Amino acid sequence: MATSLLKPVKPTIITDELPPELFNELAASIKGPAYRRADPQFAGFTRLFNGNVKNESKAVVLPLDAADVSQIIQFCTRHSLSPSVKAGGYGTGGWAINGDLVIDLSRMDAIAIEPPNAHTPLADAANPTNITTKGKGPLGAVGATGKLSPSLGSKRRLTESGVAANGGSETTAPVAYSVRMFDHASPVVASFLHGAALPQSPTGEPERVPPISRRKLNSGEELALAQLADLGRQRSGDSEDSSGTSASASADSGASSETGMSTPVTTPPTKSPLGSPPRIPATPRSPDLGRDVRPLRAPPADPFGYMTTDAAPAQLASPPPPPPPAWGSVPAGAAATPLFTHPQHAPAPLPANEPVHAHAYVSFGAGARQKQVDQYTAAHPLAAVGIGGAAGAVPYHVPFSAHPVGSSVMLLGGFGFLSRMYGLSIDNLVEAEVVLADGRIVYVNKDEHPELWWGLRGAGTALGIATRYKAKAYPVPVVFAGNLIYRFHRSTAPSLIRHFRDCVKGAPRELYANVLLTAGPAGKDSLVVIQICYVGPKEKGVEYLQAISAWNGERCLLNEVDEKSFLNQQDSVAQVLRGKMGNQWFIRSALTASFTDEVINNTVIEFADTPIGCTWLFELAGGAIADFDDNCVPKPQREAAFTIAALHQWDMSIDDPKCVDTAEDWLSNTISSVAVGGAFPSFLGRHEIPERVVASYGANWERLAKLKSTYDPQGLFRNSFWPLDGEGELVDPRTHEPATP
Repeated sequence: MATSLLKPVKPTIITDELPPELFNELAASIKGPAYRRADPQFAGFTRLFNGNVKNESKAVVLPLDAADVSQIIQFCTRHSLSPSVKAGGYGTGGWAINGDLVIDLSRMDAIAIEPPNAHTPLADAANPTNITTKGKGPLGAVGATGKLSPSLGSKRRLTESGVAANGGSETTAPVAYSVRMFDHASPVVASFLHGAALPQSPTGEPERVPPISRRKLNSGEELALAQLADLGRQRSGDSEDSSGTSASASADSGASSETGMSTPVTTPPTKSPLGSPPRIPATPRSPDLGRDVRPLRAPPADPFGYMTTDAAPAQLASPPPPPPPAWGSVPAGAAATPLFTHPQHAPAPLPANEPVHAHAYVSFGAGARQKQVDQYTAAHPLAAVGIGGAAGAVPYHVPFSAHPVGSSVMLLGGFGFLSRMYGLSIDNLVEAEVVLADGRIVYVNKDEHPELWWGLRGAGTALGIATRYKAKAYPVPVVFAGNLIYRFHRSTAPSLIRHFRDCVKGAPRELYANVLLTAGPAGKDSLVVIQICYVGPKEKGVEYLQAISAWNGERCLLNEVDEKSFLNQQDSVAQVLRGKMGNQWFIRSALTASFTDEVINNTVIEFADTPIGCTWLFELAGGAIADFDDNCVPKPQREAAFTIAALHQWDMSIDDPKCVDTAEDWLSNTISSVAVGGAFPSFLGRHEIPERVVASYGANWERLAKLKSTYDPQGLFRNSFWPLDGEGELVDPRTHEPATP
C-alpha cells in the first residue's frame, strides 16, 4: 500500500487536567490511588526509559486488581477518554503514556510459583492485591518445602531515584539489590567497561567522538572538543576514564543513569531529530522487511546430571578468584573466574540435583518486571532429588527476554537465552486474566476464548489489558555463560563475525549465542562482544567457548565465560549496552534467513560510521521457536536463522540525524536482502511505518485484523503498536505516537 494512502489522524491535544468532578468520580470508583498532573507523584508514575517521549496525559491511576481496571475502562468509555497502559516495562515507543489517562499496573506485581501437580487456575487463585495497599493479602508461592511463600510485593518497588513508589516515606528496608542495576551480572565486565581507557588502536584507526548538536558551536565548545580529541590521541593504557562512573554511583543518581554508562559531551537542548516527521519513503519498503565484590562459590557437581545417564563427575575445584582485571589482562582463550556483587545471585553449591518436575507454573501480575519474576523464582527453588536420594532444590525460570523488560513480552514475543530450548515467552504462556474493551474480565487459555487466545499471544496489547499471567518455568541450576570482548576494527571484524557464525552453525538448542557491535562510550572506542549461554553442563559448553575463542585475528580483551546463575546472565545484555534512562532511544529490528559474508562485510562498513551509543546485534534464533504455530506469530518468522536489532541511544541535547538514519539505512541497504517477514512484535519501536508492523504478522494479518474489530471495534486500545485507526485505515506514525519534547 502506498504511503500516500495513509490516513492522517488528528492528534489529541491535551492541555488541561481532568475536571474535578471527573477526577473525583474516577478516584471513587477504584481501590487504588489516582493522581492529577499537578500532583507531585504524577511525574514518577508516567516517566519512561526513553526520554524522547512527551507526556500529555491528564491523570495516572494505579489499579490494584482487574476489577479496578474494568472500572477505569468503563470510565474512559463513558467520557470518551483514551486509555494507555504502563505495565512495569521499559517501553521505547511511548504508547504507554500516550492516552488521556495512564493506567499504571505497577501495584499489581504479586508473584507465585507452584509445581504442576498443584496448578491452580487464575480464576480460582487468591486475590493478589498487594500487601502495601487495600485489599486481601498477596498470592503466595509453594517453595521447595511445599509451604506457602510470601509474594515479592511492591514494598520492593522503588522509583529510579530510590524514593518510595507512593511518593511518601517507605517503612520497609530497601532491597539488597535493584531491578534497575545490571553491573552485578559480571563485576569483571563492569571493571572493564567502567575502568581505564583503552590505549590508541595499534592499527591507527581513529577513535570515535561523541555526536554533537547541529547548531554552530561557540569557541569554548570547539576548544573543549579539540582538547578531548587530543586526550584520546595522547592517553596511555593506564590512564583514567574520566567519563565513566561506578555502578554504585549511578544507582544513586536517579533518572540520570541506570548502569553507569559514560555520558557523551553535551550541549544545551536543541530540537530532537525525531521532532520532525520521520522519513517515510515515497515508495514503501517491502513488507518483507519488516562495591561488595565477592568470589563465585564452589560450583556444583554436575548440576545438569539429570540431562544425561552418565555418572556424575567428581566435584570441581574452585580456584581463588583473581582481582578485577584491567583491560586486556585476560589472555585470549582463558576464562576469568566471575565475581558477583551480591552473593544471593551466585549459584548455590548444590549437589547434582534431579528436578522433581519437568516444569513449574509461575503466576505474576502485569506490573511485575521480568527481573522481579526472575529474582523471585531464583529465591524460591522447587524440590529436587540429589545423589543418594538426598533432598535438594533447583531454581526455575520463565523463558523471558534478557533484562530489562516488562511483562508485555508475554503478549508480544519475548526472545531470550532460553528461547532456543523452550520457545518464545508467548509460547510458554498458559493463561491470562484480561480486561476487554467493554470492561468484561475474562480468563483466556486454550480452552476458553480460543480465538482470543490465538491473537493474545503476539498481539495482546491491541486486544485488551492483561492484568495477570500464568506461564511455564523450567529448571535452570546454573548456566555456562559470559562475554568475549574484542576491539572493533574494520579490517578484522568481518573475519571475527564470520568465525562466530561458523562456530554456532548447527548448534544444539541448549546454546544461545549473539554477537554485538557497540560504539563507545568515549574512552572505550568500539567493541565486538560475543555472548554465549549454554544451558547445560560446563563440560559441553566449553567446547563452544574453545571453538569461538580459537579465532586469533587479534587479542581478546576480556573472556569471562564461566558457570554462573541464570539470574546474573539475564542482566548481561543490559550491562554491555550501558543503557541510560532519560536518553533518546531508537530501535529497529528484523529477522533474517541467513547471515551471509556480504551481509557481514556491509554491516561492518556501515557500523563504522555510526555515532557513539549505537549497538547492532545478531542473535542466533531457531531451535524450539519453530516448534509452535498456535498463535499469531507466523511460521516464516519462527524459522528465521537470526534476529537482528539496532539499539541506538543518545543524549537529549544531541541533534545528529545519523542516530536514526544509520539504523534505517542498515535495514534498507543490507538486512533487506536476507530479511524474513517483519520483526518479532516485541521489537516494534518508535516511528515504525505501518507496513513493517503488518509484516510482523505476515499471512496472519487479516485474521488478526478481524479479531481486533471483534474485540475492540471502537479502537479503545489504539495506544499500542496497532497501525490502523477505528475505520481500519493505516495510520501515519507521526500522529500515532506521543510528541517529542
